[in-house]
Amino acid sequence: QVQLVESGGGLVQPGGSLTLSCAASGIIFGFNVMGWYRQAPGNERELVAALFSGGVTKYLPSVEGRFTISRENAENTVYLQMNNLKPEDTAVYYCNLRQQGSDYWGQGTQVTVSS
Repeated sequence: QVQLVESGGGLVQPGGSLTLSCAASGIIFGFNVMGWYRQAPGNERELVAALFSGGVTKYLPSVEGRFTISRENAENTVYLQMNNLKPEDTAVYYCNLRQQGSDYWGQGTQVTVSS
């Protein structure tokens, strides 16, 4: 079994920064993809950033240049550094691990950008 535990969400003013963390435990294979999705009320869940085990990254166009995904392999932890946050970034952010054809999800953490 795989468990993902997220932390780091909260309330921030526009232009501010937050860092989300996601610690994975259980059986983690060497080849996988870890990423962050988000879902705002009334919207579908969308991919924000993904990090492939080879180091390739993928970003939602609206966050490119503002968000950075990184990973600490020894700790099986993935981070999402979010800078210059905008009100439209407000959503529940979910950590995702994809391996061996299966998807695993964290419980979600709320990010609210508001003055």
